[in-house]
Amino acid sequence: MKLATIRVDGTTRAVRVDEDKAVDLDESDLAAFLRRSDWAARATDADGETYEGILDYAPLVLAPEKVVCVGLNYRTHILEMRRELPAHPTLFAKFARTLIGAYDDVILPAGSTQMDWEAELGVVIGAEVRHADPEQARAAIAGYTVLNDVTARDWQYRTTQWDQGKTFEATTPVGPWLVTADDPALSAPGLSLTCEVDGDTVQKADTGDLVFDPVALVAYLSEIVTLVPGDVIATGTPGGVGHARKPARYLQDGTVLVTRIEGIGECRNTCHRETR
Repeated sequence: MKLATIRVDGTTRAVRVDEDKAVDLDESDLAAFLRRSDWAARATDADGETYEGILDYAPLVLAPEKVVCVGLNYRTHILEMRRELPAHPTLFAKFARTLIGAYDDVILPAGSTQMDWEAELGVVIGAEVRHADPEQARAAIAGYTVLNDVTARDWQYRTTQWDQGKTFEATTPVGPWLVTADDPALSAPGLSLTCEVDGDTVQKADTGDLVFDPVALVAYLSEIVTLVPGDVIATGTPGGVGHARKPARYLQDGTVLVTRIEGIGECRNTCHRETR
């Protein structure tokens, strides 16, 4: 089952996305809908207003309480860089204003010349959870989505703290929808993840290669803070980023960025340079 937030007549609506239409879920956005304890049953049974044609996808979650990101989390990439596998997840955060819709423009900030791509599997929380064991962590996951952690490398490495390079406004596409955790499309042990830049495949990996999988990440994060419906976890990116290339390659004005995950969907975003 696919759930999303779409723009309709100057507002937003949470919807179930079917093959030929979207069905209204009687909430303004997906986070509000996920706060209902019976959201899964409601989504399945919904038969409200329908929207047909080309849908305008908003950020999947409009104002998440938390967007938590993980670095250094693909086993093959870590080993090829001749690093040791981490004992604990590397964490940083984003602000909600970073997020954009699956087909919105990525805004390249005027103050950065090194904007880079990072294709990632996104996890969306569907139930409040704290101090979770693996079973509780798994049950707290509403589903999965596509995300690209577009990063200002020249700002990221100004200091040893990464946040300033990771949270520029309107740089992180997420969506177009959430595929619920029980969907048969997600039954494979690993899903193919790719990133294309102007038609060139620059990243290709399998989510089964994650060092810390979504369940482990939810359990770990819930030891630190209560996770709530609508929270987003970005699980890390594989090798192939532009900053590591020789010569380095970065996103440019007009670049088309495509982020795709098997069984989930794709984000397709055109990059545009910020004008002040």
